Amino acid sequence: MVPTLFGRIQTRIALLAVIGGIWTLIIAPLLPGATSAGAAYRVAFTVLALIIVAGVVWEFVYHFLQQFRWEKDWPTLFGLLTAINEGVVVWLLARYVLPPDLRPSAIAFAILFTTTWLIVWLVANGPIRAVFPHWRFNGGRFA
Repeated sequence: MVPTLFGRIQTRIALLAVIGGIWTLIIAPLLPGATSAGAAYRVAFTVLALIIVAGVVWEFVYHFLQQFRWEKDWPTLFGLLTAINEGVVVWLLARYVLPPDLRPSAIAFAILFTTTWLIVWLVANGPIRAVFPHWRFNGGRFA
């Protein structure tokens, strides 16, 4: 069974919140441009929240587009390449919607987004299948 829309949303939120949250805790103080650790964490976790919210919206777009595919799913490489369009949207939101004190520098955003995306994508396509063997058979849902 391929992951359902709500299974993909649940997986996205869970992985970004847990794996992305842990990674953000580790990397935030190392990102360039922050004046203090507190400021770095505020900016980094705000960007992580934007990634989650924008990603949930993207899932509805992906679901619509997948209806035109025979198997109603993306090949794994498509899942990796969606980082490009999602990254552009999150960058625009971070740059033009967030208040100035929560806007990341371009390099900090690029590092945070790219590394978070790759780690979450790798976990979703590897260890999650071993730790939760029935995940795929439940349409991508954990419960």
